[in-house]
Amino acid sequence: MTVHPLAHPYSAEGRPEETGGRRIGVLLSHGFTGSPASMRPWGEGLADAGYAVEVPRLPGHGTSWQEMNTTTWADWSAHLDRVLADLADRCDAVVVGGLSMGGGLALSLAARHPGLVRGVLLVNPAVTSTNKQLLAAPLLQRVVASVPAIGNDIKKPGVDEHAYPRTPLRALVSMTRGWAQVRRQLPAVQAPVLLFRSAEDHVVDPSSAALIRDRVPDVMERILTDSYHVATLDNDADRILEESLDFVARVTA
Repeated sequence: MTVHPLAHPYSAEGRPEETGGRRIGVLLSHGFTGSPASMRPWGEGLADAGYAVEVPRLPGHGTSWQEMNTTTWADWSAHLDRVLADLADRCDAVVVGGLSMGGGLALSLAARHPGLVRGVLLVNPAVTSTNKQLLAAPLLQRVVASVPAIGNDIKKPGVDEHAYPRTPLRALVSMTRGWAQVRRQLPAVQAPVLLFRSAEDHVVDPSSAALIRDRVPDVMERILTDSYHVATLDNDADRILEESLDFVARVTA
């Protein structure tokens, strides 16, 4: 399957001479139906500061929604496990992060690999929803393969995250079941968390952030007032990067 030109993984070698003589790694995960394109500016900014950065393309993403419909939460999680293990082998300390579903996957990494993860960066993370329409997805997937997507939720004009135009339902159901796993894992997250949440988000409602604040011991929340869901490409992207740089330096010191 052909990968979209902007959806390829992003990788940058660290420069220990710029990070106190130690090699510090950052793993960032994109969201559901998205691709590394939504994370690249964030990743490049961290790489410019000397960090080793990995922004993988999750299985089924960056190609077609039909291919994504053959993949599951287990596939996405296992892929990130492999990337984390490789990055941890090359680095003295690692921080993980993610956007939307990628935030949920990052929290799962932190819960399951507490010895490897020193901090967690989240942007509008998804681990639950108050949207009652999701309850119909397990039945609807037997009738139709996909539904129209709610993508490109970006306030800044002229910006495109290059997500799929349709939502693959089998993959969606798998994601919601994956959320249930993450919710059970949240109390096991020992690393500090920096959570960015858009005040106006048309994709992920505030219930996810509230649940994370309630169940994870160390969470700092920052409200973004000038961005929608894909805040990594929106008007608050510079703020996310600046505060992320401070956070990574602090938790890996």
